[in-house]
Amino acid sequence: MEKHEMKIRITFMEELLGTASANPDIHREYIASKAPDAESIEEEVEAIGVDATLEKSMTVFPRNEAGQPILFDYQVKGFFKDSAAALRKVPGSKASKVKAYKKEIDGLLFVFPRMIPLDMPSPLTTCSRPLRAQTAQGERIALSTSEAAPAGTTVELTIQALTKDMFDLAKECLDYGTLRGIGQWRNSGKGRFEYEVIG
Repeated sequence: MEKHEMKIRITFMEELLGTASANPDIHREYIASKAPDAESIEEEVEAIGVDATLEKSMTVFPRNEAGQPILFDYQVKGFFKDSAAALRKVPGSKASKVKAYKKEIDGLLFVFPRMIPLDMPSPLTTCSRPLRAQTAQGERIALSTSEAAPAGTTVELTIQALTKDMFDLAKECLDYGTLRGIGQWRNSGKGRFEYEVIG
């Protein structure tokens, strides 16, 4: 089986925000503290929504055994899917030619290592921003906070593809990362990066 492979170094031009909940049970824990019984908990979930309750906690970076902040391989694959979804609307793009892009990325595109350490030029900080949502009760605003790796943070990873088409799609998505970024709050420019092929 032929493999197409490249090792790359990504340098983040903007802060990269963590995406993992600091408390994996935050939505149940928060709702349970407000509701007296299981039936009420389910009603609260339906009324408030899981997304709203998740914002009650800071999002963080997962850590490796040494305590170093990391990205997981599946987060990078998620970036490829998010990018391909947008690029499908661009006439003539590689993504526009892939029919079942999520399935093909899952089965034909691989990222190594499993845990990708962040090499940061300075310590983590935090980034807080308001989240606005239109609800039946009117506009609601919540505050969301995330750990932030500073601009200049780098990661090194290897991308393998089992077809030339998927390899070309990966490069197109990486080029798109200079505009869209990866991680929380991408629509504001967080997580934008440049990359270079190093092997």
